[in-house]
Amino acid sequence: MELRGKGYYMWKVKDCEGGDPDAIARVAKEADLSHVMIKVADNGGTYNITNGKDMVPPVVAALKNAGIQAWGWQYIYGSNPGAEARIAVQRVNQLGLDGFVVNAEVEYKQSGKAVAARTYMRDLRNGIPNVPIALSTFRFPTYHPNFPYSEFLDKCDLNMPQVYWQAAHNPGQQLIRSVREYQNITPFRPIVPTGAAYSEHNWTPVPEEHDEFLRTAQSLNLKAANFWSWDFARKHLPHIWNRIRDYNWPSGAGGGPTKDIIDRYIDALNTRDPVAAAVLYSDNGVHVNATRTVQGHEALLAWYNVLFNQILPNGQFQLTGFSGNGNSRHLTWTANSSSGKVLNGNDTFGLKDGEKIAYHYTFFTVSPN
Repeated sequence: MELRGKGYYMWKVKDCEGGDPDAIARVAKEADLSHVMIKVADNGGTYNITNGKDMVPPVVAALKNAGIQAWGWQYIYGSNPGAEARIAVQRVNQLGLDGFVVNAEVEYKQSGKAVAARTYMRDLRNGIPNVPIALSTFRFPTYHPNFPYSEFLDKCDLNMPQVYWQAAHNPGQQLIRSVREYQNITPFRPIVPTGAAYSEHNWTPVPEEHDEFLRTAQSLNLKAANFWSWDFARKHLPHIWNRIRDYNWPSGAGGGPTKDIIDRYIDALNTRDPVAAAVLYSDNGVHVNATRTVQGHEALLAWYNVLFNQILPNGQFQLTGFSGNGNSRHLTWTANSSSGKVLNGNDTFGLKDGEKIAYHYTFFTVSPN
Protein backbone atom coordinates (compact mmCIF):
# COMPACT_ATOMS: atom_id res chain seq x y z
CA MET A 1 0.00 0.00 0.00
CA GLU A 2 1.14 3.52 -0.75
CA LEU A 3 2.00 5.81 2.14
CA ARG A 4 -0.16 8.93 2.29
CA GLY A 5 -0.38 11.47 5.09
CA LYS A 6 1.33 11.61 8.47
CA GLY A 7 3.43 9.01 10.30
CA TYR A 8 5.67 8.62 13.35
CA TYR A 9 8.73 6.63 14.34
CA MET A 10 8.67 4.65 17.59
CA TRP A 11 11.95 3.88 19.31
CA LYS A 12 11.07 2.12 22.56
CA VAL A 13 7.55 0.72 22.68
CA LYS A 14 7.45 0.77 26.48
CA ASP A 15 7.85 4.56 26.37
CA CYS A 16 4.90 5.00 24.02
CA GLU A 17 1.58 5.06 25.92
CA GLY A 18 3.19 2.75 28.48
CA GLY A 19 3.46 0.05 25.81
CA ASP A 20 -0.34 -0.40 25.76
CA PRO A 21 -1.21 -1.55 22.20
CA ASP A 22 -4.82 -0.38 22.35
CA ALA A 23 -3.79 3.06 23.65
CA ILE A 24 -1.16 3.34 20.91
CA ALA A 25 -3.73 2.52 18.23
CA ARG A 26 -6.27 4.93 19.71
CA VAL A 27 -3.79 7.83 19.90
CA ALA A 28 -2.56 7.10 16.37
CA LYS A 29 -6.13 7.11 15.09
CA GLU A 30 -6.90 10.39 16.86
CA ALA A 31 -3.86 11.94 15.19
CA ASP A 32 -5.03 10.64 11.79
CA LEU A 33 -1.75 8.80 11.23
CA SER A 34 -1.54 6.60 8.18
CA HIS A 35 1.55 4.70 9.34
CA VAL A 36 3.79 4.03 12.34
CA MET A 37 7.39 2.74 12.14
CA ILE A 38 8.44 0.56 15.09
CA LYS A 39 12.03 -0.39 15.83
CA VAL A 40 12.16 -4.17 15.46
CA ALA A 41 15.89 -4.84 15.08
CA ASP A 42 19.28 -3.35 15.84
CA ASN A 43 22.47 -4.63 14.25
CA GLY A 44 21.97 -8.42 14.06
CA GLY A 45 19.53 -8.74 16.97
CA THR A 46 15.87 -8.18 17.74
CA TYR A 47 14.68 -5.00 19.43
CA ASN A 48 11.88 -3.96 21.78
CA ILE A 49 12.12 -7.08 23.87
CA THR A 50 11.25 -6.09 27.45
CA ASN A 51 11.65 -8.58 30.33
CA GLY A 52 11.78 -11.37 27.80
CA LYS A 53 8.55 -10.26 26.09
CA ASP A 54 8.38 -9.07 22.49
CA MET A 55 6.45 -5.81 22.71
CA VAL A 56 5.96 -5.45 18.95
CA PRO A 57 3.39 -8.08 17.83
CA PRO A 58 0.40 -6.74 19.81
CA VAL A 59 1.17 -3.18 18.68
CA VAL A 60 1.30 -4.28 15.04
CA ALA A 61 -2.03 -6.07 15.44
CA ALA A 62 -3.70 -3.10 17.14
CA LEU A 63 -2.48 -0.63 14.50
CA LYS A 64 -3.65 -2.83 11.65
CA ASN A 65 -7.04 -3.32 13.28
CA ALA A 66 -7.31 0.48 13.38
CA GLY A 67 -6.52 0.71 9.65
CA ILE A 68 -3.00 2.07 10.21
CA GLN A 69 0.03 0.64 8.44
CA ALA A 70 2.63 -0.94 10.75
CA TRP A 71 6.19 -0.67 9.46
CA GLY A 72 9.38 -1.82 11.11
CA TRP A 73 12.83 -0.25 11.18
CA GLN A 74 16.37 -1.35 11.98
CA TYR A 75 19.59 0.52 12.69
CA ILE A 76 22.45 -1.12 10.80
CA TYR A 77 26.22 -0.83 11.21
CA GLY A 78 27.63 -2.77 8.27
CA SER A 79 30.08 -4.95 10.20
CA ASN A 80 28.03 -8.09 9.46
CA PRO A 81 25.53 -7.16 6.74
CA GLY A 82 24.43 -10.74 6.16
CA ALA A 83 23.38 -11.21 9.79
CA GLU A 84 21.69 -7.81 9.84
CA ALA A 85 19.68 -8.68 6.74
CA ARG A 86 18.68 -12.09 8.14
CA ILE A 87 17.18 -10.65 11.34
CA ALA A 88 15.40 -7.97 9.33
CA VAL A 89 13.81 -10.55 7.03
CA GLN A 90 12.87 -12.69 10.01
CA ARG A 91 11.18 -9.84 11.85
CA VAL A 92 9.28 -8.58 8.79
CA ASN A 93 7.92 -12.02 7.99
CA GLN A 94 7.12 -13.03 11.59
CA LEU A 95 5.37 -9.76 12.38
CA GLY A 96 3.57 -9.38 9.07
CA LEU A 97 4.85 -5.83 8.64
CA ASP A 98 3.50 -3.56 5.90
CA GLY A 99 6.92 -2.11 5.14
CA PHE A 100 10.49 -1.80 6.39
CA VAL A 101 12.87 1.12 6.93
CA VAL A 102 16.66 0.75 6.77
CA ASN A 103 18.32 3.26 9.11
CA ALA A 104 21.95 3.69 8.03
CA GLU A 105 24.08 6.61 9.14
CA VAL A 106 27.62 7.50 10.19
CA GLU A 107 29.00 3.93 10.16
CA TYR A 108 28.39 3.77 6.41
CA LYS A 109 30.59 6.76 5.72
CA GLN A 110 33.66 4.60 6.35
CA SER A 111 35.77 3.35 3.47
CA GLY A 112 34.55 0.14 1.85
CA LYS A 113 31.00 0.28 3.18
CA ALA A 114 29.50 0.31 -0.31
CA VAL A 115 30.14 -3.44 -0.45
CA ALA A 116 28.35 -3.95 2.87
CA ALA A 117 25.42 -1.86 1.62
CA ARG A 118 25.08 -3.97 -1.53
CA THR A 119 25.27 -7.20 0.45
CA TYR A 120 22.70 -6.12 3.02
CA MET A 121 20.25 -4.75 0.45
CA ARG A 122 20.57 -7.80 -1.81
CA ASP A 123 19.81 -10.20 1.02
CA LEU A 124 17.04 -7.99 2.40
CA ARG A 125 15.29 -7.62 -0.95
CA ASN A 126 15.60 -11.32 -1.71
CA GLY A 127 14.05 -12.15 1.67
CA ILE A 128 11.12 -9.73 1.40
CA PRO A 129 10.54 -9.33 -2.35
CA ASN A 130 7.01 -7.96 -2.03
CA VAL A 131 7.43 -5.64 0.97
CA PRO A 132 8.21 -1.94 0.39
CA ILE A 133 11.62 -0.86 1.68
CA ALA A 134 12.73 2.68 2.54
CA LEU A 135 16.09 4.27 3.36
CA SER A 136 16.40 6.61 6.36
CA THR A 137 19.60 8.63 6.40
CA PHE A 138 21.11 12.12 6.13
CA ARG A 139 19.07 15.12 4.94
CA PHE A 140 21.75 16.65 2.67
CA PRO A 141 23.81 14.24 0.51
CA THR A 142 26.34 16.99 -0.21
CA TYR A 143 27.31 16.99 3.47
CA HIS A 144 28.07 13.25 3.39
CA PRO A 145 29.53 12.42 -0.04
CA ASN A 146 31.11 9.13 1.12
CA PHE A 147 27.77 7.55 2.05
CA PRO A 148 26.71 4.82 -0.47
CA TYR A 149 23.34 6.33 -1.41
CA SER A 150 23.00 4.53 -4.74
CA GLU A 151 23.83 1.12 -3.30
CA PHE A 152 21.00 1.46 -0.77
CA LEU A 153 18.44 3.15 -2.98
CA ASP A 154 18.90 0.65 -5.80
CA LYS A 155 16.83 -1.89 -3.84
CA CYS A 156 14.53 0.60 -2.10
CA ASP A 157 11.05 1.78 -3.00
CA LEU A 158 11.08 5.00 -0.94
CA ASN A 159 13.58 7.52 0.39
CA MET A 160 12.97 8.90 3.91
CA PRO A 161 15.66 11.53 4.57
CA GLN A 162 15.98 12.84 8.12
CA VAL A 163 15.22 16.52 7.56
CA TYR A 164 15.86 17.59 11.16
CA TRP A 165 16.26 21.36 11.24
CA GLN A 166 18.11 21.18 14.57
CA ALA A 167 19.74 24.46 15.70
CA ALA A 168 17.65 26.36 13.14
CA HIS A 169 14.04 27.33 12.51
CA ASN A 170 13.67 26.99 8.73
CA PRO A 171 12.12 23.57 8.04
CA GLY A 172 10.61 24.59 4.72
CA GLN A 173 13.91 25.75 3.26
CA GLN A 174 15.72 22.65 4.51
CA LEU A 175 13.09 20.32 3.07
CA ILE A 176 13.29 22.04 -0.31
CA ARG A 177 17.06 21.65 -0.31
CA SER A 178 16.89 18.00 0.75
CA VAL A 179 14.51 17.11 -2.06
CA ARG A 180 16.57 19.03 -4.63
CA GLU A 181 19.78 17.27 -3.59
CA TYR A 182 18.22 13.82 -3.72
CA GLN A 183 16.91 14.56 -7.19
CA ASN A 184 20.57 14.47 -8.24
CA ILE A 185 21.12 10.99 -6.74
CA THR A 186 20.72 7.92 -8.96
CA PRO A 187 18.37 6.14 -8.65
CA PHE A 188 15.76 8.66 -7.52
CA ARG A 189 13.06 7.25 -5.24
CA PRO A 190 9.85 8.95 -4.06
CA ILE A 191 10.58 10.97 -0.93
CA VAL A 192 8.75 10.70 2.39
CA PRO A 193 10.73 13.08 4.63
CA THR A 194 11.07 12.80 8.39
CA GLY A 195 10.76 15.97 10.46
CA ALA A 196 11.90 16.87 13.96
CA ALA A 197 9.60 16.27 16.93
CA TYR A 198 12.28 16.27 19.62
CA SER A 199 14.58 18.62 21.57
CA GLU A 200 18.36 18.45 21.78
CA HIS A 201 21.34 20.64 22.79
CA ASN A 202 19.15 23.51 24.05
CA TRP A 203 17.17 23.55 20.80
CA THR A 204 13.44 22.99 20.57
CA PRO A 205 11.27 23.45 17.48
CA VAL A 206 8.15 25.59 17.73
CA PRO A 207 4.70 24.35 16.63
CA GLU A 208 4.42 26.70 13.66
CA GLU A 209 7.48 25.03 12.14
CA HIS A 210 5.64 21.72 11.89
CA ASP A 211 2.85 23.38 9.95
CA GLU A 212 5.53 24.79 7.64
CA PHE A 213 7.24 21.41 7.25
CA LEU A 214 4.00 19.61 6.35
CA ARG A 215 2.74 22.42 4.14
CA THR A 216 6.03 22.43 2.24
CA ALA A 217 5.88 18.65 1.82
CA GLN A 218 2.46 18.98 0.24
CA SER A 219 3.60 21.89 -1.94
CA LEU A 220 6.41 19.66 -3.22
CA ASN A 221 3.77 17.05 -4.11
CA LEU A 222 5.14 14.55 -1.59
CA LYS A 223 2.62 11.91 -0.59
CA ALA A 224 3.50 11.52 3.08
CA ALA A 225 5.79 12.68 5.88
CA ASN A 226 7.07 11.28 9.19
CA PHE A 227 8.30 12.61 12.51
CA TRP A 228 10.90 11.49 15.02
CA SER A 229 9.80 10.50 17.54
CA TRP A 230 6.57 9.33 19.18
CA ASP A 231 8.44 8.58 22.44
CA PHE A 232 9.83 12.10 22.82
CA ALA A 233 6.96 14.18 21.50
CA ARG A 234 4.25 12.55 23.61
CA LYS A 235 6.29 12.76 26.82
CA HIS A 236 8.15 16.03 26.48
CA LEU A 237 6.57 18.08 23.69
CA PRO A 238 2.81 17.54 23.92
CA HIS A 239 2.15 20.90 22.26
CA ILE A 240 4.19 19.74 19.27
CA TRP A 241 2.36 16.40 19.18
CA ASN A 242 -0.97 18.23 19.26
CA ARG A 243 0.03 20.61 16.47
CA ILE A 244 1.01 17.71 14.19
CA ARG A 245 -2.11 15.79 15.25
CA ASP A 246 -4.33 18.70 14.29
CA TYR A 247 -2.69 19.37 10.93
CA ASN A 248 -5.19 18.38 8.26
CA TRP A 249 -3.49 15.88 5.96
CA PRO A 250 -5.89 12.93 5.85
CA SER A 251 -4.29 9.56 5.21
CA GLY A 252 -6.61 8.94 2.29
CA ALA A 253 -5.90 12.25 0.60
CA GLY A 254 -3.44 12.98 -2.15
CA GLY A 255 -0.02 14.24 -1.26
CA GLY A 256 -0.09 17.53 -3.07
CA PRO A 257 -1.83 19.78 -5.51
CA THR A 258 -2.70 18.44 -8.98
CA LYS A 259 -3.96 21.75 -10.38
CA ASP A 260 -2.39 23.57 -13.28
CA ILE A 261 0.68 25.63 -12.38
CA ILE A 262 -1.32 28.87 -12.71
CA ASP A 263 -3.85 27.79 -10.10
CA ARG A 264 -1.08 26.45 -7.88
CA TYR A 265 0.71 29.79 -8.10
CA ILE A 266 -2.38 31.81 -7.14
CA ASP A 267 -3.11 29.38 -4.29
CA ALA A 268 0.47 29.83 -3.06
CA LEU A 269 0.17 33.62 -3.16
CA ASN A 270 -2.98 33.43 -1.06
CA THR A 271 -1.22 31.47 1.66
CA ARG A 272 1.07 34.52 2.03
CA ASP A 273 3.79 32.01 2.86
CA PRO A 274 7.13 32.66 1.07
CA VAL A 275 7.99 28.95 1.17
CA ALA A 276 4.75 27.95 -0.56
CA ALA A 277 5.54 30.33 -3.43
CA ALA A 278 9.26 29.54 -3.69
CA VAL A 279 8.80 25.76 -3.98
CA LEU A 280 7.07 26.27 -7.32
CA TYR A 281 10.36 27.44 -8.87
CA SER A 282 13.11 25.29 -10.32
CA ASP A 283 16.57 25.53 -8.77
CA ASN A 284 17.59 28.25 -11.24
CA GLY A 285 14.21 29.96 -11.40
CA VAL A 286 14.34 33.71 -11.97
CA HIS A 287 11.87 36.37 -10.84
CA VAL A 288 12.03 39.69 -12.64
CA ASN A 289 10.08 42.83 -11.81
CA ALA A 290 10.44 46.55 -12.32
CA THR A 291 12.84 47.02 -9.40
CA ARG A 292 14.94 43.87 -9.16
CA THR A 293 15.91 40.46 -10.51
CA VAL A 294 16.23 37.54 -8.09
CA GLN A 295 17.35 33.97 -8.73
CA GLY A 296 17.48 30.87 -6.55
CA HIS A 297 15.36 29.78 -3.62
CA GLU A 298 17.02 31.94 -0.96
CA ALA A 299 16.54 35.10 -3.00
CA LEU A 300 12.99 34.10 -3.94
CA LEU A 301 12.10 33.52 -0.30
CA ALA A 302 13.39 36.99 0.56
CA TRP A 303 11.43 38.58 -2.29
CA TYR A 304 8.14 36.93 -1.37
CA ASN A 305 8.68 37.88 2.25
CA VAL A 306 8.87 41.54 1.12
CA LEU A 307 5.81 41.14 -1.11
CA PHE A 308 3.62 39.54 1.56
CA ASN A 309 4.74 41.61 4.52
CA GLN A 310 5.64 45.03 3.12
CA ILE A 311 4.22 45.63 -0.34
CA LEU A 312 0.89 43.87 0.14
CA PRO A 313 0.25 42.91 3.78
CA ASN A 314 -2.71 40.51 4.16
CA GLY A 315 -3.27 40.63 0.41
CA GLN A 316 -5.90 38.52 -1.31
CA PHE A 317 -4.92 37.50 -4.84
CA GLN A 318 -7.37 36.79 -7.65
CA LEU A 319 -6.69 35.45 -11.14
CA THR A 320 -8.16 37.77 -13.79
CA GLY A 321 -6.97 36.05 -16.96
CA PHE A 322 -4.56 33.50 -18.42
CA SER A 323 -3.32 32.02 -21.67
CA GLY A 324 -0.77 29.54 -22.95
CA ASN A 325 -0.07 25.85 -22.42
CA GLY A 326 2.79 23.39 -22.50
CA ASN A 327 5.98 25.06 -21.32
CA SER A 328 4.64 28.62 -21.40
CA ARG A 329 1.93 30.36 -19.35
CA HIS A 330 0.80 33.97 -19.15
CA LEU A 331 -1.54 35.28 -16.49
CA THR A 332 -2.89 38.48 -15.03
CA TRP A 333 -4.05 38.95 -11.48
CA THR A 334 -5.16 41.56 -9.02
CA ALA A 335 -4.78 41.78 -5.25
CA ASN A 336 -6.26 43.93 -2.51
CA SER A 337 -4.46 44.60 0.75
CA SER A 338 -5.58 45.65 4.21
CA SER A 339 -3.61 48.88 3.63
CA GLY A 340 -6.07 49.89 0.91
CA LYS A 341 -3.63 49.29 -1.96
CA VAL A 342 -4.54 47.43 -5.14
CA LEU A 343 -1.79 45.48 -6.91
CA ASN A 344 -2.25 44.47 -10.56
CA GLY A 345 0.16 41.86 -11.87
CA ASN A 346 1.10 40.59 -15.32
CA ASP A 347 3.19 37.38 -15.29
CA THR A 348 4.84 35.12 -17.86
CA PHE A 349 6.07 31.67 -16.83
CA GLY A 350 8.57 29.45 -18.55
CA LEU A 351 8.23 25.87 -17.26
CA LYS A 352 10.55 22.91 -16.92
CA ASP A 353 11.27 20.03 -14.55
CA GLY A 354 7.69 18.83 -14.34
CA GLU A 355 5.96 22.22 -14.23
CA LYS A 356 8.50 24.07 -12.13
CA ILE A 357 8.81 27.76 -12.90
CA ALA A 358 12.06 28.45 -14.71
CA TYR A 359 11.53 32.18 -15.37
CA HIS A 360 8.88 34.48 -13.98
CA TYR A 361 8.51 38.00 -15.32
CA THR A 362 6.24 40.15 -13.15
CA PHE A 363 5.09 43.60 -14.13
CA PHE A 364 2.73 45.24 -11.69
CA THR A 365 1.25 48.56 -10.69
CA VAL A 366 0.14 49.67 -7.25
CA SER A 367 -2.69 52.13 -6.79
CA PRO A 368 -4.90 53.33 -3.91
CA ASN A 369 -8.10 51.41 -3.48
